[in-house]
Amino acid sequence: MPDYPVKPMERTFVMIKPEGLQRGVTGEIIARIEKKGLKIIAMKMLVISGDLAKKHYGEHAGKPFFENLVKYITCGPVIAMAIEGKNAVSTVRAMMGSTDPLKAEQGTIRATYCMDMGRNIIHGSDSLTSAEREIGNFFKPDELIGYSRSIEPWVYE
Repeated sequence: MPDYPVKPMERTFVMIKPEGLQRGVTGEIIARIEKKGLKIIAMKMLVISGDLAKKHYGEHAGKPFFENLVKYITCGPVIAMAIEGKNAVSTVRAMMGSTDPLKAEQGTIRATYCMDMGRNIIHGSDSLTSAEREIGNFFKPDELIGYSRSIEPWVYE
């Protein structure tokens, strides 16, 4: 059995939004990510500035909901994370469930913890390109910590 994963792992960005902190479910969400076998390589709590929010949600600029989105995501602290693992982007997206919690598959984060699309508790990158950009928006390269875990040979072939 190899010491640790042989294949390079993907990285994705995950953010637990202000309602996740207010509702006290951050630990449960982080535990789900870790229990899946994904590895947190960076994590911080912060209140997002207006400029960073506009940069993060830049693809929505000009849309009717953009200003409310920026206002909401800056209203309180969030937890920002860089996550690493096999197929990390698609794995996290599947774990989160549909943006509309009422359409999310049972057992997903949004189906479990959310009632309204405007309070869907978590953000995850939708592609490797977005993940790289979003991780870069929230973390400096030296804040991404590479390390091995003893469970990795039991998670990956």
